[in-house]
Amino acid sequence: MRHQKSGYHLNRTRSHRKALLSNLSAALFERKRIKTTLAKAKATRSVAERYITFAKKGDRASRRRVLRDIPRKDIVKILFDEIAPMYAERQGGYSRIVKLGQRLGDGAPLAILELVGYESKVATKKKTTSKKAPKAGEKPEVAAADEEAEEVKEETKATKSRKRTKPAAKKSKPSVKEVKEAEEIKESEEASETEDTPEETAAEEIPEEPKEDTSEDKKE
Repeated sequence: MRHQKSGYHLNRTRSHRKALLSNLSAALFERKRIKTTLAKAKATRSVAERYITFAKKGDRASRRRVLRDIPRKDIVKILFDEIAPMYAERQGGYSRIVKLGQRLGDGAPLAILELVGYESKVATKKKTTSKKAPKAGEKPEVAAADEEAEEVKEETKATKSRKRTKPAAKKSKPSVKEVKEAEEIKESEEASETEDTPEETAAEEIPEEPKEDTSEDKKE
């Protein structure tokens, strides 16, 4: 019986799952937004928010505790010096999940995991100008997430249309018989060009007549 065994297994061993979640958390702290499957996003959300809670304490023991799972000093510095002060007055809910639909191929549900409060910064880094202005009363981060979901849908439509179009018919290669015939015709043409005409051969066979000596010194 499976009692008191909550959590996401993700079809991996304990060590593999721990490494996966720590890497996804590090990518989230560095880029402030990641795109992955829905199951991985839910599992990473709980782990990443736990690291943020450690970072809010700010002591040396908490820093060493996070370094034990994420052995990257640059990422831990960003977490403690940049992200944790932003959530100093927030009591949880440091991230959000935006669903994007199914992935083309295996049909896995995709989602975006992003940190709350960094939506506008990520949007400005990705695009200087937004395609669609937010509606009245709509937050800019929600509009940015909707735009990204629409882009994913457009990509899936484009890939489907490419699959439907049939490839161009390939040119058939000439048979061995046709190749031999072409070579024979070419050889016969070259031989006819090299052969001399009968008039040229006759001119070559006629000997030259001796010239008469008209000099005065010749004795009769």
